[in-house]
Amino acid sequence: MADSLASQIITAIGGPENVRSLTHCATRLRFELVDASKVDQNSLEHMQGVLGAVPQSGDRFQVVIGGGVATVYENIMHLPEMAGVGGASASDDGQKSNADVKAEARSKARGKVAWLDSFFEYLSDSFRPILGVLLGASIIIALVNLLISLNVIPNDEVSAGWVFVKAIWKGVFYFLPIMVAYNASKKLKVDPWLGGAIMAMLMTPQFTGLMDAKTTTCVENAALGTKSCMANIFGLPMALSDYSGNVFVPLLMAAVLALVYHGLKRIIPESVQLVFVPFFCMIIVGALTAFIIGPIGVWVGNGLGVGLAWMNTHAPFIFAIIIPMLYPFLVPLGLHWPLNALMLMNIQTLGYDFIQGPMGVWNFACFGATAGVLFLAVRDKDKDMRQTALGALAAGLLGGVSEPSLYGIHLRYKLIYKRMLVGCGLGGVVIAILGWLFPSVTAAGQTVHGVTTTAFAFTSLLTIPVFNQMWVYAVSIAVSFLTSFLLIITFDYRTPEQKAEVLARTSANQKTAVPSVEAKGAAPAAATATATVAATTTTVVNAPVAGHVISLDETGDPVFASRALGEGVGIQPADSTVVAPVSGVLQTVAETGHAFGIKTDDGVEVLVHVGIDTVKMNGEGFDVKVKANEHVNAGDNLVVVDFDKVKEAGYSTTTLMTVLNTVAFASVTPKTGVDVKAGESVIDIQR
Repeated sequence: MADSLASQIITAIGGPENVRSLTHCATRLRFELVDASKVDQNSLEHMQGVLGAVPQSGDRFQVVIGGGVATVYENIMHLPEMAGVGGASASDDGQKSNADVKAEARSKARGKVAWLDSFFEYLSDSFRPILGVLLGASIIIALVNLLISLNVIPNDEVSAGWVFVKAIWKGVFYFLPIMVAYNASKKLKVDPWLGGAIMAMLMTPQFTGLMDAKTTTCVENAALGTKSCMANIFGLPMALSDYSGNVFVPLLMAAVLALVYHGLKRIIPESVQLVFVPFFCMIIVGALTAFIIGPIGVWVGNGLGVGLAWMNTHAPFIFAIIIPMLYPFLVPLGLHWPLNALMLMNIQTLGYDFIQGPMGVWNFACFGATAGVLFLAVRDKDKDMRQTALGALAAGLLGGVSEPSLYGIHLRYKLIYKRMLVGCGLGGVVIAILGWLFPSVTAAGQTVHGVTTTAFAFTSLLTIPVFNQMWVYAVSIAVSFLTSFLLIITFDYRTPEQKAEVLARTSANQKTAVPSVEAKGAAPAAATATATVAATTTTVVNAPVAGHVISLDETGDPVFASRALGEGVGIQPADSTVVAPVSGVLQTVAETGHAFGIKTDDGVEVLVHVGIDTVKMNGEGFDVKVKANEHVNAGDNLVVVDFDKVKEAGYSTTTLMTVLNTVAFASVTPKTGVDVKAGESVIDIQR
């Protein structure tokens, strides 16, 4: 019986003995390894059920699974060989807990400032584990708003039924500080239940009831619509606030708790730590949080919310454009969670949020690009990519989750970003203009330029109804989606080599399917095939450039030498002009001018690749004479190349040429070891 996916992953990762710890987020398995060099990345990337494999800094590694990551994680942890390995690590008090792995995709800028790196990871890991409940609550809110907008249910907050429905999702956001405190404490290697208990103290009826005490004085904040109260506790003034939904207070509290907790463990004897460490922590940190940390956290959150609101009001165009343009780079690095924290804070302090509208523009640009990839996969009969793109698109449009698209497709085909960013920018311009012309009105009667929402929602098709000025939001995300979609299907997302590899693979699959058709006695198909062969005229492929002809094995390029892109030749050029080797339509013309794909009228597909790794020259030294979809005749100029520049850049000038659909012919025979002029025959084709 074939090994399970869990077993295959552990084998490819270097075996259980190579795993220090393992956790997972919404889409990825997150490994911390003994030796990252033992990972068989190629095996992982081609494994059924794995969307991608991403090396990290140090000995960290991520395996992208998608929506089923939790199941795969559980299956791995239940493998006999993983007993006591990988999923848990011993804490200072001897208890076992799931290890928090810091592996997050990092740019070169990250890691240079260690404390900043750790700060962002602290924020990310404090929110990441509650992604599921936030997503679930988001969908409930969206469905309720949709039913209200369709007049299926009344907008009645008095009826018991409505109160019950509201409680289902309200509980997630009301008790969010406790959840964040738990995760943040765990991240800092503190008993997470201790952090949760201290934060829960500020949310008890007894504490919140202090606001109504006779000795408490309160002041209304008209700008934020909130109430600030001051109580007298044992002769000391204490600022009171509603901490429900607040995320900055638990983050600050957990940091202070970590200092106190680890300090106490150093001075209290181990035999009595179980009792006295929590005891002193609850008294010391509880008091500090109520008197100092809590008010500071509220002040910080309010300040950031008001500052961003000011920018949204006074510079809405900049704000609406910069958010969707930043997100494509923030999400892969895990740096988007701080902005998500600000969204939650805005809702808690201002009563609405204005960041999620522009963020939705980015999300739908991302999903539009994925839809474009799906369209091309269907057209090219690329079964593997079709499955990947379909799953990623479903996760995006229905759940608002972009990671399957990013890690399964976008970061593997970097040309996608060029197309997608245009969609982000154009959608940002649309939401900026329409948001200014048609401002939102909040529940408090405030006029806000921009799309707002009173709920924290993952931006998907299901959550469109939660936005004020819903039509403005819908038009903006439609523009971003369609722009990315059309750019992908028009200009493709693959390099000519990647596209040629797909076409070669699908051609091979089609050829292997022919015998089964003929076995069924498909006489009309056989007659058509005979007629096609009789009408063919392409029997040779000419040299695209003058020079010495060598075999693909001598070119030094392992991909071409493997014949994955078909049989062909390499030519060491003696001239600077590269011409069309056959007559036909230019299916692909690389933006960098280093590769051309031509399909003849009778179905011969030829790839001309000028130099090896010359894509890295970004078109410098390449003067392209043609455009994609043009019809060229054999001998027409394709590109004039400064081969001296190619040599100076350190790249091989060998020009490679292959017949991509080699498997469709009886034989494709290269002529090597000879000197030729451009236009002379170098490949014979036999039908």
